[in-house]
Amino acid sequence: MLNEEKIRLMTGIAMFEKKAEKESFPVNRYFKSDYVGSHMIRSFISYTITCILCFTLWLLYQFEDILNTMDIEVLISWGRTIGIYYAAGLVIYLLITHRVYSRRYDAALKNMKIYQAKLRRLERRYEVQAASKESEEGRRL
Repeated sequence: MLNEEKIRLMTGIAMFEKKAEKESFPVNRYFKSDYVGSHMIRSFISYTITCILCFTLWLLYQFEDILNTMDIEVLISWGRTIGIYYAAGLVIYLLITHRVYSRRYDAALKNMKIYQAKLRRLERRYEVQAASKESEEGRRL
């Protein structure tokens, strides 16, 4: 005989596994600091590469002006300005990254707790069903 509550539980669990497989399950392998830290390292690398590419494009675009100027003080002031913009952008970007991935970790952890509660409830249903089958078999003997 089919138990509707067990079917609903199993369907809900299967839907969660399908929907949150890429988002929630990897969270179980990390502590929050490791999860957020790894994403911050990725963000640092991607931001740095992007800045290098943008600086290279700007350098190629301004190459004639740089060659015409060739004043060491102007080049040093441009270097400082670029360094300040890079550092400020990096700090802002890393703060945003930290906040976003902290929230994602917390949400995924909350979803995993719900998932585990559903699994425990399903396990209890199977235990109750197994106990009732054993008691029926005991009565028949």
